[in-house]
Amino acid sequence: MKTPWSWCCDSAAITQTADALNAIWFRRPILAWALYDWANSAFALSVMTSFIPVLLAGYWNDGAESTVTTFRLGLANGIGSLIVAIIAPAIGALADRAGRRKRGVLIFTALGVVMTGAMYLVGAGQWLLGLSCYLLASIGFAAGNSLYDSLLVDIASPDEYDRVSAYGFGVGYLGGALLFSVNVWMISAPETFGLDSQADAVRVAFLMVAVWWAVFSLPLALFVPEKRGPKPPPGAIRAAFLELFNTLRSVRAQRDLWVFLMAYWLYIDGVYTIIKMAVDFGLSQGLGMEALIGAILVTNFVGFPAAMVFGWVGDRFGARNGLYASLSIYIVVTIAATTVTTEAEFYALAVAIGLVQGGVQSLSRSLFARLVPPGKTGEYFGFYNMLGKFAAILGPLLVGVVAVITGSQRVGLLSILILLIAGLFLLSRVQLEDGGSAENA
Repeated sequence: MKTPWSWCCDSAAITQTADALNAIWFRRPILAWALYDWANSAFALSVMTSFIPVLLAGYWNDGAESTVTTFRLGLANGIGSLIVAIIAPAIGALADRAGRRKRGVLIFTALGVVMTGAMYLVGAGQWLLGLSCYLLASIGFAAGNSLYDSLLVDIASPDEYDRVSAYGFGVGYLGGALLFSVNVWMISAPETFGLDSQADAVRVAFLMVAVWWAVFSLPLALFVPEKRGPKPPPGAIRAAFLELFNTLRSVRAQRDLWVFLMAYWLYIDGVYTIIKMAVDFGLSQGLGMEALIGAILVTNFVGFPAAMVFGWVGDRFGARNGLYASLSIYIVVTIAATTVTTEAEFYALAVAIGLVQGGVQSLSRSLFARLVPPGKTGEYFGFYNMLGKFAAILGPLLVGVVAVITGSQRVGLLSILILLIAGLFLLSRVQLEDGGSAENA
């Protein structure tokens, strides 16, 4: 039996793998599917992560204190996540019944694109209107993603899930980072682009994201196939909601599927908490905003090739083994973060997160795809994405409570280890069809 190292040194095996990857990556339906991740990642990075907080604290601000603007943004994010978490399984069930998951993706994409573009028109001090547009755009983004994930099973065979899922995330990281780089340049030097202020540059960035999202969604509309079902009969929406409750019972009855979802909920909560709290933690350590934005760019550019590598890791050594490795690195990063004092150390952690972030996301999606019963992809992926929307709720609360009790933000950050370790343990309890190992290639 060859060891992983001997395989890596085998030039024939490397050539064979490269040829196989090229055959997958440039297959038209797969490339078109991956380009949708390229398209909507611009919204996630430029709008959600970066520019909405900037406008809300400045241009859209009606004179409120920073704590009030933080509450407003948190409330908008919470409401959006709750709405999507509630409707995603029902949307998936209805789409499965009608065989129109791709149509659902495009409808929610249109909502996201229009509302993102509409934020350009929001004037100074109009925080309520701005957040309303942002809320609707976020719903379009998240609900569309729920159905987009489920299309994986229509464009790839089970033995390709790991590589194709990683391909989508990798392309998304690259596309989001490319547009974000242009947006950052435009905001840093608005006069170079003929703009009067940074606020105007941010507003123009919203238009750019909307156009980017719309244009690169077209390949999915044109070239991604879907197994079509009959036209939904009268009362299909009510039937879909009833099916939602039946699905909950069905998921609970499938022991391994349920254990995996619980594991995913725990460890992805820890992962998202680290992502969402990284900037705040960096600021609390006296790091500048330019350094933090640079770290965001580094994470995404590193995430592109790293996600591709983890697709190969999952295909060669098993999706679950890849998750073990990724989550172990997250544990090390969490411990190391409590000692950060310089920008160089923060950049080092950003690189480490970029190396494994895409791996956790892509391999979780492909492993779940193997556990989903045929004909239930949209519905079950609705539950999968619902757990993702509820993630990063328990983690921040845990960090805050521990920090208050101990009087140390660094100790509070360490509490994330509870989620990561518990998720790893439950993941190890999932029995797969091949007898318990994650090797499916």
